[in-house]
Amino acid sequence: MSESSLTFPRFSAIDNFADAARAALGDRLIEARECVGEWALHVDRARLVETMLILRDELAYQQLMEIAGVDYPDRAERFEVVYCLLSLTKNHRLRVHVSTDEVKPVPSVTGLWPVAGWLEREVYDMYGVLFEGNPDLRRILTDYGFQGHPQRKDFPLTGFVELRYSEEEKRVVYQPVKLAQDFRNFDFMSPWEGAEYILPGDEKAKVPEAPGAPTPLKADEVKK
Repeated sequence: MSESSLTFPRFSAIDNFADAARAALGDRLIEARECVGEWALHVDRARLVETMLILRDELAYQQLMEIAGVDYPDRAERFEVVYCLLSLTKNHRLRVHVSTDEVKPVPSVTGLWPVAGWLEREVYDMYGVLFEGNPDLRRILTDYGFQGHPQRKDFPLTGFVELRYSEEEKRVVYQPVKLAQDFRNFDFMSPWEGAEYILPGDEKAKVPEAPGAPTPLKADEVKK
């Protein structure tokens, strides 16, 4: 495949980026990795704010584009918070990673980028990651009274409660999820073979034939 046929976004390459990042961040930087033309910096969680300030002011990554969460249940610190930065002057993107768990808060970067307030709320809502210093840390995507955090790997796909409109009470109600399909009997038969039990509607086949045109003969009943 030629380079001209590749469709991923093209960004400017920066020579000696890893050396420049290590020189600027010092012991704040834990690891620097390059993958698919983008650099990922794993940094010390406790020193995140000063790290971001250096990246913004000294290395010219002016914009915070997104904050994402990742759940690795087998790790001691199961969550990674990923900050996606963009340098407009260098036409270059960068990811900054920090690790945490359910109880250790991540320092908020709302003082550097006010837009982080909403982005941190999304990560909190979906993963339960706490952000120290966020002035309005509450759910933003799920409903009031929602239980759990939907993007965690151990969260059930069906959730814990279901929302529906009750005709009896004339209002929206919450009810525990009932998985009736868990108690069904599945025979895994081919649909061409047909089921051996009676399905709803099969009783109509037992009704005597009404007067009128006779039922066509089956192939094996035709006299040859």
